[in-house]
Amino acid sequence: MIGVGDRMIELTNEQAKMFPKAGLTKGDLAFYYLEVAAVILPHLEDRPLTVERFTSGIGRPGFIQKNAGEHYPEWIRRASVPSKSKPNDVTEHVVCDDAATLVYLANQRCVTLHVAPVRCDQLHRPDQVIFDFDPPDAGEASFAAVRDGALATAELLRECGLTPFVKTSGSKGLHVIAPLLRDADVDEVRAFGKAICDLVASRDPARFTTSMTKQDREGRVFLDYLRNGYAQTVVAPYSVRPLPGAPVSTPITWEELLEPQLHAQTYTLRNVRELLRQRRDPWANIAAHAGSLDAASVSLDVFLGS
Repeated sequence: MIGVGDRMIELTNEQAKMFPKAGLTKGDLAFYYLEVAAVILPHLEDRPLTVERFTSGIGRPGFIQKNAGEHYPEWIRRASVPSKSKPNDVTEHVVCDDAATLVYLANQRCVTLHVAPVRCDQLHRPDQVIFDFDPPDAGEASFAAVRDGALATAELLRECGLTPFVKTSGSKGLHVIAPLLRDADVDEVRAFGKAICDLVASRDPARFTTSMTKQDREGRVFLDYLRNGYAQTVVAPYSVRPLPGAPVSTPITWEELLEPQLHAQTYTLRNVRELLRQRRDPWANIAAHAGSLDAASVSLDVFLGS
């Protein structure tokens, strides 16, 4: 048993291998999430959560879980999220508002946390617009193109009056997120995201594309705006990814993005805590930088018309 706040969490099978090649156990995963709780919780609080579970470690197939488990304790908060096409079809998502819930989920072998860009009180009003940059293949040249795509998108967002933040995906690419005032609905946010990606791609079509068909990308970076749809998610900041070495999706500064040795899996369960000891979370107080999508859309229309 481990005391987390005013809760006692029973950790079971702590020595079970979750990342066999890295020698990382379920206990390592649980204590990682406990140690970074103060940093990760502001990015999870009051948001519907989807988890990626690996009951036999990452060497075996895992599964995505949206519903809170029937056996989950009553003190874990839930959020009812209706289906877009079938409003009577409701999913009861976990909401991770405290460290006890975070550790409980890790004990359930929830490796990766996927968070919605909305708050529970307004599921159709995003407070973030999300951009995902996916390279055509692995390697330094591909990641350099991903970096350039993120920088170009960030500059356009700034010109539209928004404040962009960046993080490694922990997998292959980067995520850029701009906080919003919730003055637009999800369809408007998605349309804005598409327009931004289309404009960035049109300015450098040799390197960037918005084509959803992989064979049409022809070695170009995919600029993905689709995470802005209703009930869509993005990997949470400081979430572990189910890949060898336990890489972590890590918020970084724009200056750190320019470091030549950086790649999508630079930070892992083993080293990200040292990074946080050296400097604070660059995404701390991200909501304080929220901008108006209505105003940003007006600015974007000027660029599209020019």
